[in-house]
Amino acid sequence: MSVVPCNCNHTTEKHKFGCESESFHKFFECWISEQNQHLKDLLAAESTQPTEEQVRELNDRVVEHYKYYYKAKSRCAKQDVLAMLSPTWMSSLEEAFLWIGGWRPSMAFHLLYSKSGLQFEARLNELIQGLRTHDLGDLSASQLAHLDEMQRRTILEEREITDLMARHQETVGDASMVELSHVVSEMIRANEAGEVDENKEIEDKVESTLVPKEEGLEKILLKADELRLRTLKAIVNVLAPKQAIHFLIAAVELHLRLHEWGKKMDARKCNPWFW
Repeated sequence: MSVVPCNCNHTTEKHKFGCESESFHKFFECWISEQNQHLKDLLAAESTQPTEEQVRELNDRVVEHYKYYYKAKSRCAKQDVLAMLSPTWMSSLEEAFLWIGGWRPSMAFHLLYSKSGLQFEARLNELIQGLRTHDLGDLSASQLAHLDEMQRRTILEEREITDLMARHQETVGDASMVELSHVVSEMIRANEAGEVDENKEIEDKVESTLVPKEEGLEKILLKADELRLRTLKAIVNVLAPKQAIHFLIAAVELHLRLHEWGKKMDARKCNPWFW
């Protein structure tokens, strides 16, 4: 089975990789390296005067990069959904803030409004004079209304998926699981006493009982990832192209820095002398 390409060239379908946890880990490191390059491109666009067409093309490229990540993740989840829900390529800090294998969609609005407030305060004098700043501190009433409605819908969908996950998690305690765990426990005790050999039929029963649990997790993860990507696209579409640049910069910076800080924290726990 092929592994992720080492040159990190982005988003063409010819780039295939194995979906084992280790291979996806390599893919993620490659993907995040590309994201770092996108951040440099976004910052360059922020500080220069590109055409609106160039800005839209850059925004589309960054969003497409997220789409590629979720497409790859979905493909791998079909083979190992548990690895996608417990990602070893993320730090303990990132894992602590995960919602169903990724970032909480409603968080994108908090990030947007936080950046908007910071930019509004920084450019307050210009805004008072009626000057346009073309950043997130310059959101119109119409944009704010659209964002507010989007946030309400996103929170509602988020809660529905959370409830769906809660109901699925409760199936771990259903009659089939309780009965099977008892039968297997009885066999283990009998094996320890030398009374019976391992039963292939029981092993098959365990596997067939757990398969629907994994399939249910895969469906829920897909819903969560679809909402994440849809939320990102919707926010970018509401913003003007230059405003979207500022939003994407804030989103990428937050993701990269959390990943970096978390890895350093994990390294310090393993090695107190690490700086």
